[in-house]
Amino acid sequence: MARSGPIRVLLAKPGLDGHDRGIRLVLRALRDAGMEVIYTGLRTTPEQIVRAAIEEDVEAIGLSSLSGAHETHFLEVSRQLKSENATDILLFGGGIIPQQDLEPLKSAGFDHLYPPGTPLEQIVSDLKSQLRPGESE
Repeated sequence: MARSGPIRVLLAKPGLDGHDRGIRLVLRALRDAGMEVIYTGLRTTPEQIVRAAIEEDVEAIGLSSLSGAHETHFLEVSRQLKSENATDILLFGGGIIPQQDLEPLKSAGFDHLYPPGTPLEQIVSDLKSQLRPGESE
């Protein structure tokens, strides 16, 4: 069933990555676009991320990694969502992700992967078009 109302997104920084400037910029852009955003903060585990996403009834989870541990953490979030039968939650991620790691992440269910420098408007547009197709801006 299609949802109405603001898009609900959870943003998270899994693992020991302590750099959160980029995800905070994404957070502001999504909020400025009218989305409800829950930010779990730094150093969250995949289990905490998935639990929060289910409890908050979000439509999308956005992960950020600059530490090089993206595959480990992103793939575990995907596995946790599957084990909780919550695969209807859209997954997207960003950060320093080498080209060779893109396909395994996409195969695991990540709909969008954004490198540094991606225009914030692109992230907003992608989420709106996928989660609220046909709605006017």
